[in-house]
Amino acid sequence: MKITCVECPMGCEIEVVNNNGDITVTGNTCPRGKLYAENEITCPRRVLTTSVRAENGKMVSVKTDAPIKKQEMLEVMQKINRVSVKLPVKIGQVVIKDLTESINLIATCNLED
Repeated sequence: MKITCVECPMGCEIEVVNNNGDITVTGNTCPRGKLYAENEITCPRRVLTTSVRAENGKMVSVKTDAPIKKQEMLEVMQKINRVSVKLPVKIGQVVIKDLTESINLIATCNLED
């Protein structure tokens, strides 16, 4: 499998071979690329960015503070869609604590009432 690494600006073209759990990675320039490729094969993860509605109807941009499993995205979005936040909100403020696996949902903008 060939993938493009997104862990740094280099964008290395990485080749990953999974031989019954024995994963071989080639083409990465840095150690982050090797880890990224291994995770893409075993358990892909992404930082989730979305919006949450504030109590007054405004939208607040948010993201997870760490990557979450791609297979959990739908379940996580269902949790997020049930929440509304109280304004004001500051960048970095936790909107949902322990959304999944000790990963928080945080605000990515300042928004006043």
